[in-house]
Amino acid sequence: MKMYVGNLSFDTTKEDLEDSFGQYGTVTDVHVPQDRETGRPRGFAFVTMDSKEAMNSAIDALDGQDLGGRTIKVNEARPREDRGGGGGGGRGRY
Repeated sequence: MKMYVGNLSFDTTKEDLEDSFGQYGTVTDVHVPQDRETGRPRGFAFVTMDSKEAMNSAIDALDGQDLGGRTIKVNEARPREDRGGGGGGGRGRY
């Protein structure tokens, strides 16, 4: 039961998210993506909980609430869209 958490402060830690979401059920994973260039958080995260009920409780309670001075957006994560093969450049065969 994975959720997308957006509009996070760059100072929000994995532990902050575990504490906030853990009030509504068991958190099984927290992923805070980091910028490849700077190593800083990108302002969003994915939080996974052990049940649909826990996830729905967390969404109902935390969506639109303040966390670290920012109003966060919480919703069920959607499957990642296929963005194509990426392929790139290279030389054609002669």
